Order: sequence, then structure tokens, then C-alpha cells
Amino acid sequence: MEHRAQEAAEQAAAMMTTAGMPRMPARVMMALVAAPSGGYTAAQLAERLGVSAAAVSGAVRYLQDAHFVRRLPMPGHRRDRYDLAPDGFPSVILGNISVYLRLAEHVERIGAETADDEAAAARTAEMSGFLRLMAERMPQLVSEWAAARGDDSPPRA
Repeated sequence: MEHRAQEAAEQAAAMMTTAGMPRMPARVMMALVAAPSGGYTAAQLAERLGVSAAAVSGAVRYLQDAHFVRRLPMPGHRRDRYDLAPDGFPSVILGNISVYLRLAEHVERIGAETADDEAAAARTAEMSGFLRLMAERMPQLVSEWAAARGDDSPPRA
């Protein structure tokens, strides 16, 4: 069973990489998805993935900065353990709403500066419109997700 979970985690990590996440953070994230209660230490992650401690350190830092992973102290030990942040995906999505809106504003400025070019105007209008729709719909989708799993308090950004 352990081998099959590891294989599935590697396949999921490959898909995350295809979607744009760097390879090592994707591998660490999927290893943590399959982790036992309490997560793993950096040394355990390195051993499980067959990589160096430095590779794990960089990946964990990336995932912490993105708010997918949290570092938890181990009482009585000098080492920390790593676990997935609760509601990581919904929180990241909500946290990026302001990015979508700011990007839409910049794209609209590009559109204003290239208004005499119909193709550029059409591209910028479509892109900014899509970004604004995402910013509007994401909170609704996260609320729907929370309701579907019976949670009255959706995650916050």
C-alpha cells in the first residue's frame, strides 16, 4: 500500500508540475498529502523523496511562501515538522483575488494605451474581463466548497 501511495503522489506531483508548479515543491506537497498524521520532518521528506536536504529546504520555503505548507515545532526536539496548511487551496485562491484585480487593471491600462489597435484592444478586454470574473466568482466557489463539506466558516485570505 505504501508503494502505491508513493507512486500516486509522484504522478500527482508530475501533474502539478505540468500545471506550472516547480517540480520539487510539487513532489514535497504531494508527499505531505500522503503523510501520516503530524506530517514529516525535513529529513523524512528528503529520505522519502530520495533528494538532498537542500532540495527539501528550498521546496518547503516555496510552499510556505505560497501558504500551502506550515512548519510546526516538535516539542522537546530541535527539528520542526511540516504539514499541509488547513484549507491551503481555498486560502491561496482567496488570497490571490487582489492579484487578479490588480492584473486586470494593468491589462486595462495596456488596452487604453493600444486602443487604436483593434486586436490588442480585444485581447486586453477579454483578459481583463476574465480576471475580473475570476475575482468575483472565487469567493462564491470557496463558499460553495465549504457548504458542500458542511463547514459554516469558509477559509479566509
